[in-house]
Amino acid sequence: MKIAVLTSSRADYGIYLPLLKRMQEDSSIHFDLIVFGSHCADRLGATVQQIKEDGFQPFIEINNLLDGDSPLDISRTYALTVQYFAEFWNVNSDYDWILALGDRFEMAAAVNSGIPFGLNFAHIHAGETTLGAIDNIYRHQITLASKLHFVSTEKNAEKVKSIMGDDNTVEVVGALGLEHIEAIQLLSIEQFEEIWQVDLNVPTVLMTVHPETMNIAGNENNIIQLGEAIKEIVKTHQIVVTLPNADTMGSVYRNFFIQLQHEYPRHLFAIENLGSQSYFTCMKFTDILIGNTSSGIIEAASFGKYVINLGNRQLGRESSSNVVHVAFDAAQIISNFNSLKGQTYNGPNVYFKKDTSEKIIQRLKK
Repeated sequence: MKIAVLTSSRADYGIYLPLLKRMQEDSSIHFDLIVFGSHCADRLGATVQQIKEDGFQPFIEINNLLDGDSPLDISRTYALTVQYFAEFWNVNSDYDWILALGDRFEMAAAVNSGIPFGLNFAHIHAGETTLGAIDNIYRHQITLASKLHFVSTEKNAEKVKSIMGDDNTVEVVGALGLEHIEAIQLLSIEQFEEIWQVDLNVPTVLMTVHPETMNIAGNENNIIQLGEAIKEIVKTHQIVVTLPNADTMGSVYRNFFIQLQHEYPRHLFAIENLGSQSYFTCMKFTDILIGNTSSGIIEAASFGKYVINLGNRQLGRESSSNVVHVAFDAAQIISNFNSLKGQTYNGPNVYFKKDTSEKIIQRLKK
């Protein structure tokens, strides 16, 4: 079986890893990793290097990302991605399956360009809802263009069925990234400090904040409120910030955090890309998560961590009881931070199921 795997960012690549390793071990599968998007952008960490270090070579690289993150820049990048992938699919249409994960605009462009070629796309993490992000539209575009859908929960399965009008395309497999957590060898506190010069013995907040792309005008106020909250948090905790991916207004948040790093050099550390091993190590030893990223919704419960989920970006996405939804309001953020810091979450993770990657492979073969 010949499979293509589309990866456009550090986020989907980290989730794919257990599936890539399982396919690598299966002699009946040949797969091509198609690398594009922020992987290939030096300004966003050039995470293509991590793929090389993980041993997934050779791979196909498509450098599609234009500079800039205005609505016009994003639209132009979408158009360029469609063009590049149309040319690619025109001479590479013999895949049995093409895997697409998540909801990035680059991923949607790569998939939509393949529709006229009648390609067999399989969508991982289909059916989820994020009403505060334009990615919600891109995700459902990918779903409509796909012939097979791997979903994380029963609720998401019902969503896909309502979109497709077909029960037979859907397989509930859980969240693939949780399998990676079980397999990855995490760093010690000492090893983490040696690499990143951050001592996780100090009470730590892990923070990732992306722009709200369905309410672009609201981002200015979001940053003001977050800045006020951070002024209080750094009095008792250090903050490890992972910088946002390419998104509309992403550079505004990026510059905001870099400026805060200059203001609080011993309390706030803005890092471009931790990589899966260091990111999950930081999550393990951190006190609490604050932000609006899917890892807080999906993975944090498996580490027993509470999450203050900010704003509307993840609105509509199913979450475990460790996630507290808070507006971009400094007083609310500080109040919830003070009540949740130092606590351990002992409940279930609604996204967990066993043997997710094996279930995906067996359905593809079937």
